[in-house]
Amino acid sequence: MTTGPEFPFQPSQRYPDPRIEVLEEHFRSVRLFSAAVEQLASGCRWAEGPVWFGDGRFLLWSDIPNNRILRWDECSGSTSVFRQPSNNANGLTRDMAGRLLACEHLTRRITRTEYDGTLTVLADSFDGKRLNSPNDIVCQRDGSIWFTDPSFGIHGWWEGAPAAQERPHGVYRIDGATGRLDCLLDDLAAPNGLVFSPDESLLYVIESRGLPHRRIWAYDVAGATLKNKRLHVDAQGPGALDGMACDIEGRLWCGWGDGGSGAEAEALDGVRVFDRDGTAIGHIHLPERCANVTFGGAHRNRLFMAASHSLYALYVNTQGA
Repeated sequence: MTTGPEFPFQPSQRYPDPRIEVLEEHFRSVRLFSAAVEQLASGCRWAEGPVWFGDGRFLLWSDIPNNRILRWDECSGSTSVFRQPSNNANGLTRDMAGRLLACEHLTRRITRTEYDGTLTVLADSFDGKRLNSPNDIVCQRDGSIWFTDPSFGIHGWWEGAPAAQERPHGVYRIDGATGRLDCLLDDLAAPNGLVFSPDESLLYVIESRGLPHRRIWAYDVAGATLKNKRLHVDAQGPGALDGMACDIEGRLWCGWGDGGSGAEAEALDGVRVFDRDGTAIGHIHLPERCANVTFGGAHRNRLFMAASHSLYALYVNTQGA
């Protein structure tokens, strides 16, 4: 199955797992004393976009350069190829009917996988111009679909194909009732991960190429519009934000890493956890830079982490929103 490097991983023999760093005391209530980071699979070239299918007890995630979507089965612990080619799929989620939604870099579109396995194109252009390379995606309870559209997939052959950028980087919404596509934001440098607060009153968006620092912006959701942009997290210094998930208390669990080398950079690899006020309260250290995360498992209390070459998991004392 593997078409990339596999890396051995030794789980912690001691509890609590020293990989789970407490930055603020109240993070201890979220950390489970007797839970450790586990490596579920390896052999990817760039792991992204995990999504949990509770009805089948499996997880799907993207291996973008290998042009495939992988499947990890909770019952057997086995990993298999779910779809190849995947059109260099990146972000994945489910709609309110349980169907798979995918951001495809190569085809520069959003697709829905129907129950019979066929693909329906939901969006590939706006105002007569092609999208760049849809990156991350979430679905609202009313069925509306929100996604980010930076240009990473058109920079070369690694995660898509070289192409001219026709649209500014943007955040889009597909109306759940009419299918209408609207561009809600076009002022962010490479919008990446996005997630709703538990009550969907707020939308958080990562600006992954912001200068001088990467940022998370918060917006009030007013129907089909966003209002009151404000800074939620300023990732000052080294450390890069990518994708994120929200738990039932409104904390953000963010893929984190650094593009440098050496022990200082490696110490940043993993998942950074932020409280509702934007304070960093915990860090899950991984041996690889983490791109994106999701909650799953029978009780939605297992954090799945897509990190460079591997898929990791950790049970926590909270649940995904």
